[in-house]
Amino acid sequence: MLEIDGSYGEGGGQILRNAVALSTIIGKPIKITNIRANRPNPGIKAQHYVAIKSIKEICNAETENLEIGSSKLIFIPGDFKGGNYKFDIGTAGSITLVFQALILACLKTDVKINIRLTGGTDVKWAPTWDYFKHVFIPIIKNIGVSVDVKLLKRGYYPKGGGEAEITIHPISDIRPLKLDKKNEFSIVKGIVNIGQIPNNISKRIKNSAIKTLLKSNLQSDIEVEENSTLSPGTGITLWTESNNVILGSSVLGERGIPSEEIGKNVAKNILAIKKINNHAQTNMWLIKQFLDTNFQAKQEEKNIKIFVNKP
Repeated sequence: MLEIDGSYGEGGGQILRNAVALSTIIGKPIKITNIRANRPNPGIKAQHYVAIKSIKEICNAETENLEIGSSKLIFIPGDFKGGNYKFDIGTAGSITLVFQALILACLKTDVKINIRLTGGTDVKWAPTWDYFKHVFIPIIKNIGVSVDVKLLKRGYYPKGGGEAEITIHPISDIRPLKLDKKNEFSIVKGIVNIGQIPNNISKRIKNSAIKTLLKSNLQSDIEVEENSTLSPGTGITLWTESNNVILGSSVLGERGIPSEEIGKNVAKNILAIKKINNHAQTNMWLIKQFLDTNFQAKQEEKNIKIFVNKP
């Protein structure tokens, strides 16, 4: 049984979710300790519990210590079964983070799986729904992963109440993502989502983003989507693509932050030079625990180069 230290690196929930997903793909039992040890409220939270419970049910896994608040977990994967599933996170916990873990876990499925989740679609510390749909999903489709996604209802913090579903189709072949072509980005697309707050806020966010992008000679096509939600909220997601490269950024509205700052910040994020963050470094470490593969990442002035060496 492979043992994983959940406090490594940024020590958050991604080690837990991705370790369980990788365990499912490879068929290797794992024991995870020190779960989310670097967080103010350590241990398994509602969204992590639902992610693991969902994977457990879909692949007939066995678990020990799978409960909210637990700092350790044993996960023994089984065989996949198809069908329709429905899970409720019970809070405004992130739907997209649970979906990401499920998709990764199902990379070797030979049956169609449909999953519907209730929770938060646009919440802090997680990909927004629009980032998930317009950035994450197109990237994994470029490597051969076939997933259909559908938003049924937005859900903001604290009440959640959002609902979405995905259908994961049998995957026949995973191919490498080639990023060796020169990329030129000319147009930025985007969506401002809003619920239970005045319409002028979304217009100010949109106009601020457009003005910021124009300063770098980038045209934009940004929509405004009004929603009926349990809690008030707003946010904006921008994305742009060239060849196989898709860049995206999201910013959620926060009390006390002017709408113009939200629009400006999300546009600046799209324009910024990308860096290797702690999440990426932690994931690279985690993959090396499961596979006989060595990653080397080099941060250059305007690019990131990642070398994969197999002994």
